[in-house]
Amino acid sequence: MPARPTSPDSGDAAVIEPIDQRIGADAQALSAQLALLRNRIFPPAAQKTLRRFSSGEAATLLQISDSYLRQLALAGEGPVPEKGAGGRRAYTLEQIHALRGMLKGKGRPASPRRAEGEHLQVIAVANFKGGSGKTTTTAHLAQYLAFQGHRVLALDLDPQASLSALFGYQPELDIGENETLYAALRYDKARRPLKEVIRPSYIPGLDLVPANLELHEFEHDTPRLLARQEGQRETLFFTRLTEALESVASDYDIVVIDCPPQLGFLTLAALCAATGVLITVHPQMLDIASMCQFLLMTADLLSVVREAGGRLDYDFLRYLVTRYEPQDGPQTQVVGFLRSLFGERVLTNPMVKSTAISDAGLTKQTLYEVGPQNFSRETYNRATEALDAVNAEIQGLVTRAWRRGAK
Repeated sequence: MPARPTSPDSGDAAVIEPIDQRIGADAQALSAQLALLRNRIFPPAAQKTLRRFSSGEAATLLQISDSYLRQLALAGEGPVPEKGAGGRRAYTLEQIHALRGMLKGKGRPASPRRAEGEHLQVIAVANFKGGSGKTTTTAHLAQYLAFQGHRVLALDLDPQASLSALFGYQPELDIGENETLYAALRYDKARRPLKEVIRPSYIPGLDLVPANLELHEFEHDTPRLLARQEGQRETLFFTRLTEALESVASDYDIVVIDCPPQLGFLTLAALCAATGVLITVHPQMLDIASMCQFLLMTADLLSVVREAGGRLDYDFLRYLVTRYEPQDGPQTQVVGFLRSLFGERVLTNPMVKSTAISDAGLTKQTLYEVGPQNFSRETYNRATEALDAVNAEIQGLVTRAWRRGAK
């Protein structure tokens, strides 16, 4: 059969390029433009910084009234806030954390940090359906928990590195060889302690393990090792993430993992390391059908892991409805269907679809980062109230697992 003739797409150069070269050139061009865009948004060092919080926001985070916070400032107690136009006070997150420590024991809630005997919480956010809101959920949850005073580690387990991008890292430029979680999971002598690949973020109390395409190597290495059956200890791939996290457990209260949109060895390792699992689901029937397949496959694979000696001790398993539109009748029916089927395992609060969250993502930021000044008050408040409700409910699951407030 004669070779099929090739022709350039409309708009391409007259000289025909091999497709691999064309795709590579497109990737390089896109990478360069993304770098330029980042430099424009976050000059001059192209690094993200966290905004200051209004006195009202600071008071909410501290669970005190704005008037009491004002009294503290007037009395010269605690850190001195920055004053802007009209005498408006603004606080950094470091100052809010300092105030939280100062107020400790004065009728305020107990320290959010886990106490002795309270185990590290590892929350895996999973589903193999793309677009279900895993990364958006992970980023906002990690930041919310850090704002509340927890010591948080965000772990990007997705080779596409969307979470890393939200935290200001361009994976092909900023993340070098052996600088992802793969460094702590690999099977050869280049394995590194997890502590060496953790990066502090621009949010106090929140660290990050970034990702890039290198993570795919774990998906390739593991089946080859299993096929060779080289030593029982080394073949227990599902213990490697657990062991890595144990090595830094004393530094954190909560780990939040953004799992890849596939049920491979990375996701299985995360599910085996987890103490809590969030399964994100978009309330449409095609997504529900996809989630059903995900659950069936997960159950089969985890049963194999359990029979091989893996520990699957979950404090909670919850389904989180994402991108929910309350006025959409079919979506409301799907949510009702899920609640009737799974009961309390469906989080009470859904992640409501919001243009504000989408607009914030255009500049690689979360809604918590951009602040209220970029939207109408109604739009911003509606979106943040929905986010806060979801994240507070998840935080409640964590504190319940620590048996705080147990009667």
